[in-house]
Amino acid sequence: MSRHPDAPEGTSDVLIVGGGASGLSLAHRLTATGSPTVTVVEAPEGPRRPPERTWCYWDRDADDFDEAVTGSWTRLRVHGTDGSEVTVDPSPLRYRMLRSTEFERLVHSRLARSSGGRVLRATVGSVRSTVDGAEVRCTTADGRTLTLRARHVFDSRPRSALPPARTQLMQHFRGWFVHTDTDRFDPSVADLMDFRVPQPGHGLAFGYVLPLAPDRALVEYTEFSRTPLTTPAYEAALTRYSRDVLRLGPYTVESAEQGVIPMTDARFARRTGPAVFRIGTAGGATRPATGYTFAAVQRQSRAIAAALLDGRAIAPPPHGRRALAMDAVLLRALDTGRIDGPDFFTGLFRRIPPERLLRFLDGATSPWEEWCIGLRTPIGPMLRTAVELPFLPRRSRPAPRIGENHR
Repeated sequence: MSRHPDAPEGTSDVLIVGGGASGLSLAHRLTATGSPTVTVVEAPEGPRRPPERTWCYWDRDADDFDEAVTGSWTRLRVHGTDGSEVTVDPSPLRYRMLRSTEFERLVHSRLARSSGGRVLRATVGSVRSTVDGAEVRCTTADGRTLTLRARHVFDSRPRSALPPARTQLMQHFRGWFVHTDTDRFDPSVADLMDFRVPQPGHGLAFGYVLPLAPDRALVEYTEFSRTPLTTPAYEAALTRYSRDVLRLGPYTVESAEQGVIPMTDARFARRTGPAVFRIGTAGGATRPATGYTFAAVQRQSRAIAAALLDGRAIAPPPHGRRALAMDAVLLRALDTGRIDGPDFFTGLFRRIPPERLLRFLDGATSPWEEWCIGLRTPIGPMLRTAVELPFLPRRSRPAPRIGENHR
């Protein structure tokens, strides 16, 4: 798959559009094989370039991205609406946090050391199929127009509209990186869901705390609902959570991040032409019921790299059919209010072995394990929802403004 020595500079075996989590992960996996020439086209500095973001996932003791990991936790905690708490140890899994800047620096350095990898800063205008591959037209920061050609193109740009769905919620949030005047955090425990916040009339809300030191943490307010909030509304919710629930005392907000993640049972087409594929959130990598994306991106990237090494071009589904079917039922049950979201998620952590639960949330459990987990959920409302789903129409809805934010 190496480039012909007489090929023009704008020609690659693989061209990746977008330098977010999915684009950079695929570039890393491809350069690790040592065979294809890879060009990553990233937005130049300016308004089109996304701000620094956070990606979280769970994995075993070590992985390829340890150099870029900002924090990791061996214990996870969930707080119920009544103040009760559940703390679990999901070993051998650990919860990990990456910051996009560190991840980008790591992958860029590996691309620079590879014989066939490069990064181009430009704004992509169009992607189209050609007789022998695909063509990407883009504009550099100084206004030059470039035409890049590749045998295969993997496009991670956000969709302008989501595919039709029966249910579409949004996971929307704003987080602060805070520095407290005194030690207020336990760096060994990550609070995944803290339901000790006012619950909205539709959907659910929770706090999320990832301690980085006794006096530093990412503190976040998140909702699962149909409509994002305004920035002032997020700020007010974060202020109440930090003051009334966490009781942080005096603190400084060092930086902030905000995002919207689709939670939908839409069917995402991954192939848009003979040599053009969608990856990442645009290709359905976001887990519908949780918003987690990074782990699915790694699975898909490894599969794409292995297939290309064998001479095949594919973008396999990021999630299995069973996982998507279960998520469709859960999303509908949450959207209709048939189940109480805080009670449901708190119950999962209370009743299911933690390592199995995280594998379940990652789509890595067996049918028998999933059956056993299903018996510990509200069976009546879930069955009613499962029965009605096949008869519900899929409707188009406006797409949220999506960036590859965490999880």
